[in-house]
Amino acid sequence: MIEKPPLAPSKPFNRDEERKPSLVDAWGAAIASILIPGAGQMLARRIRRGLTILASFVTILGLLAWRMRLTARFDTEVWDIIIKSFRLDPYLLVIAISVLVLYIWSIYDATLLAKDNSKNPIGVFFWIMVVFFMLGWQIGQIDPVRLVTEADEAGPALGRVLWPWSRAITYPETLISGIVEIQSPCTDTPFPAAKPLPEEPWLVADPTCGVPSEQDGSPGTLIHLEGGNFSPDTLVELWWRDPIGNQFRQRAEGEYVSLIPEDDGTFSIEVIFPYRLIPPTAREEAQIWKIEARQVAAVGDPVISQEMTLVIEKMIETIFIGMMATFFGIILSLPLSFFAARNLMSANRITLFFYYLTRTLLNIIRSIEPLIWAIIFVIIVGLGPYAGILALTLHSAAALGKLYSEAIESIDPGPIEAIQATGANWLQMVMYAVVPQVIPPFVSFTIYRWDINIRMSTIIGFVGGGGIGFLLAQWIRLLDYRAAGLAVWFIALTVAILDYVSAEIRARYV
Repeated sequence: MIEKPPLAPSKPFNRDEERKPSLVDAWGAAIASILIPGAGQMLARRIRRGLTILASFVTILGLLAWRMRLTARFDTEVWDIIIKSFRLDPYLLVIAISVLVLYIWSIYDATLLAKDNSKNPIGVFFWIMVVFFMLGWQIGQIDPVRLVTEADEAGPALGRVLWPWSRAITYPETLISGIVEIQSPCTDTPFPAAKPLPEEPWLVADPTCGVPSEQDGSPGTLIHLEGGNFSPDTLVELWWRDPIGNQFRQRAEGEYVSLIPEDDGTFSIEVIFPYRLIPPTAREEAQIWKIEARQVAAVGDPVISQEMTLVIEKMIETIFIGMMATFFGIILSLPLSFFAARNLMSANRITLFFYYLTRTLLNIIRSIEPLIWAIIFVIIVGLGPYAGILALTLHSAAALGKLYSEAIESIDPGPIEAIQATGANWLQMVMYAVVPQVIPPFVSFTIYRWDINIRMSTIIGFVGGGGIGFLLAQWIRLLDYRAAGLAVWFIALTVAILDYVSAEIRARYV
């Protein structure tokens, strides 16, 4: 028996030993980097390093030029654009100085590598990251000072979102109004004054006639109004009705005229006869104007508000959108997952073809966000939960198909080989060797996807896919923050409850 010679002791792998010496000296590398950033590193036989520096430098210069052009968009000369952008946004000057530092640093880095190619300094890459971060700060318009100084202005709106429960309950309302007539202009015959009513809301004026304000700014007659039998501590709005029947609210110092009655339901206020353009054909010897005091008063027992009812209805709809999408996604993804598992589809070229086809299809569908799919299905089937279910179903089928197939690929091949040794066909091999091993991960992935679909269904309505997101988008656009707060609270509570339920299911069956 021939003995083999002993193997030589292996040396630890060191990439620095494979590097060849630089093609140029330090001055040559510096000059090359002055002409083209990264060229000195390439001549020092650090090709990837040089290409990375060159690509980063070109990208940074392009982004900086773009931001400067946006800042000085009305200038055409290059020098004027540079000067004006620095003046309007001094932060761009800081970025430009940082780019200059990066340029000098890349030259210094090239000289170091030309002297000793075994070195691997990382300072230049650290500075590249710093410059990209500075550009991201400017592009993102990040302003922490603004966040702090303007937080007070957003406080009332955020308060209504965080505590919206006053909109959850409402009271039946009734309109209470009192009307008084004013004559314009005054005539020799005094216009009769209104009299207070004993049980109904009333409004009287003194004087009972007058002249409107003039267009040149001359004020009209000062009218003293008194009212009674109104609900105390409830806002009363004053409305005018001109001789041709048009209604309008009077303003004083930029605000609509309104008042709060006393505890006994009475009030008094002085208003100036407002200006109103009346067509010449409607002008008569004496015209009758009307002043109306309107009050919306709450009567009866509290009831659930319409907003609260809508939130509950749409939240139920949202839960079922996520549930139905998960159910249909499972049905579609189960057969696809077996075709997307390489260990089951590598028997011959035909099965491999179906494997690559299925994988490509799943990747394409999964790469498109559910919101985009929702927009597509809204175009096809119209607004409503059906479009949301279709969008989430398609995305769920692709995502679950990928997760299921990876679970199949990670199973123990021993049972498969044992089943195949008995002469079982492909379907029998899947049923008795694959399925028992993949049930636990399948359940885990399914619960995880159900959780994702519930969360996604809350915002799928922003593009018309039904659910509570549709209401939330409407209320945010209308600045109705209390109603939006109700939706946010129900979304948070529902997601928290379903998260607890999914955790319990996972603990029992996974």
